[in-house]
Amino acid sequence: MTLFDAMFKALSDPTRRKILRMLHKGDMTAGDIADRFSISKPSVSHHLNVLKQAGLVIDERKGQFIFYTLNTTVFQEVLTWFSEFVDRRKGDGHVPNR
Repeated sequence: MTLFDAMFKALSDPTRRKILRMLHKGDMTAGDIADRFSISKPSVSHHLNVLKQAGLVIDERKGQFIFYTLNTTVFQEVLTWFSEFVDRRKGDGHVPNR
């Protein structure tokens, strides 16, 4: 599975999209994120792992807590990839596989 495949799979889930919207407002711990859902903490952990594997979030341990941060670099790469679809002036309009 490519990074783009993993990213689209991660984005296909509404819970993960909600987590990304939360992280857009600022870094959060796994516990802070879990407190905003009515699902189990292991389920939230699974969603965070999927987002991490897709490169959409970065985790950093600070003391006993793990903070999650939005990885904006991946979003910039995706926007660049999408722009190739709408900017047909870049040659024959063929979009390379990622």
